[in-house]
Amino acid sequence: MMTEYEITETLDVKGQNCPMPVVKTKQNIDGLGAGEVLEVLATDSGSMSDIAGWAETTEGVELVDQDEGDDVFTHYVRKTE
Repeated sequence: MMTEYEITETLDVKGQNCPMPVVKTKQNIDGLGAGEVLEVLATDSGSMSDIAGWAETTEGVELVDQDEGDDVFTHYVRKTE
């Protein structure tokens, strides 16, 4: 089921390895308002599990979608509060 969401901001962390995608995602999500969605573009395949795990254990954020492309892994994180 596809969730409807509008991307508020895009964060490009391509070329950066763990833990930077998660660190930068956290920094950027802190600047968003409730309900806003951050699109994260990463090339680190570990970011799929890293960002999912971080979102699961972090209050106030929700992983709405992830997309595994050929070279780029895209994550959509919503700030919930």
